[in-house]
Amino acid sequence: MRDLTLDMSSCLSVDGVRITRKGKSLLNVPHLALDGPGPTLILGPNGSGKSLLLRCLHGLIVSDRGQVRQDGVALNADHKARQAMVFQQPVLLRRSVAANLDFVLKRQGMPRSARKSRIEELLAEGGLDGKVRQSARSLSGGEAQRLAILRALALDPETLFLDEPTSALDPNATQMIERMILRASTRGVRIVMVTHDIGQARRLAADIVMMQGGHVVEHGAAKQVLDAPKSDAARRYLAGGLVT
Repeated sequence: MRDLTLDMSSCLSVDGVRITRKGKSLLNVPHLALDGPGPTLILGPNGSGKSLLLRCLHGLIVSDRGQVRQDGVALNADHKARQAMVFQQPVLLRRSVAANLDFVLKRQGMPRSARKSRIEELLAEGGLDGKVRQSARSLSGGEAQRLAILRALALDPETLFLDEPTSALDPNATQMIERMILRASTRGVRIVMVTHDIGQARRLAADIVMMQGGHVVEHGAAKQVLDAPKSDAARRYLAGGLVT
C-alpha cells in the first residue's frame, strides 16, 4: 500500500458551476474550496443539491457552466483516477467478499502474491475477516456497505466521496462505518460525505457545507456552522425547521 499522506495544501474547488434541467436551476455554486484537513460533510434538506454536488466533484456529472478544479487545474482523468466513490446503496459483484476486493487489486496491477495479504489487511480493517468466502450479495446491509468502502479504499484514493453511506443502517453498523471513515481520514484520505444526520456531522466533520435550493448557503468549520450558523437557512435546518 502506498503512502496515503495527503498534502493538505491540495485544494478541490468548484468555480462557477451551474446545472440546469428543463429550465430549472438544480445547482448554482459560484465558488467552493475544500482545502483543509479532516472530513468535509455536506448537509441540507432533500433536493438541496447535496448528491449532485458530490457527483460533480467526482466528475460523474459535467456541469453546464463552470469547472471543478484540483489544485487550480480543471478536473481531469488523472485526478479522477485518484478518487473513489461509495453510494448510498452499495453495488457489489456477484462474487465472494474476497473476490470483490481481488477484482479491484488485480485491475490496479497488484501481483497475485501481494493481493492475498492486502485482502486480509482490508477485511480485518472492516471487521469482515470472517466473511472471506461468503457471497457478497448475502451480507447484511452494514456489512455490504463496509465492503463497498473497503473496495474503494483498496484503490488507495486521495479523495473518497460518500453519499449517505449510513442512512439505512442501525446505530451499531453506523458506528463501525464512522470508525472506518475516521481511520481513513487520519491516514490522509480526503473525505467528502453527504449526510442528513446532524449528530453524525458533529462526530465526523472538520468542516461543513450547508446547502439549500442548489446553493451553498454556508461553509465553515464544523463547530462554527453547527453551534453558531450565520445563515437563516442553516439555523432553520439545524433547529429542525422545514427549509424549502
